[in-house]
Amino acid sequence: MLTTAIAQSEHRELLRGALIGILAVALSIVSVAALGAGLLHLSTTYVAKVLLVFASGAALVLLALPGSHRSARLGAANLVTLVRGALVALLAGLLGEHGSPAISTTAVIVASAALVLDGVDGRLARRSGMASEFGARFDMETDAVFVAVLALLVWQFGKAGAWVLLSGLMRYLFAAGAALVPRLQRPVPSTFRGKCIAVLQMIALIVALAPVCNPPVAASIAAVALLALVVSFSLDVVWLLRQPVDDVP
Repeated sequence: MLTTAIAQSEHRELLRGALIGILAVALSIVSVAALGAGLLHLSTTYVAKVLLVFASGAALVLLALPGSHRSARLGAANLVTLVRGALVALLAGLLGEHGSPAISTTAVIVASAALVLDGVDGRLARRSGMASEFGARFDMETDAVFVAVLALLVWQFGKAGAWVLLSGLMRYLFAAGAALVPRLQRPVPSTFRGKCIAVLQMIALIVALAPVCNPPVAASIAAVALLALVVSFSLDVVWLLRQPVDDVP
């Protein structure tokens, strides 16, 4: 009973702190979105779209925290990931908006900031001793949505054909395959190859978005990055399928 009470108290403190952080970031993102909508002449729904995407992600964070985060505090690393999620929401809000060099340039700047922060959260977690299952999953899912949004924008702005959407779908296709094939449910060890290709994918899509990158060049860059991503996922699938059956959950 005492252990349960302590756990519930820690969960309340954790959720309270997380909610405060989420609200602070939400206020900031609404202000930035409103300013951007005015400067870039975006639609009246832009701010609502940004807030909807961020709120959806924040709700998932609050639901996942109690069961997978050991500390009573959200931690600086997860706060950085939360800010990255806010930047991704700003990009997602551009879906369905008109295209212009100014909007493309803004998308590149926001995406570049999100990419830089991607190298910060993991390092902070390790240095602070607050690395957790939740933090790793939060980071991975934020990366997946980031790539999916970038791919959608590259397609929307006419930089590449609909095939570029596969870049954003790979993570989810793998998850769907794992749901159908138990052998694919084993955790895949983190590799230098996987990390490099993930970063390459993000950089390639950001470069493809740049106004100075014309469609043929942008499509070529995105295609090379997609090919590398397909090879990386294929190697992971082969590794999983070769594992002993006894190791499959």
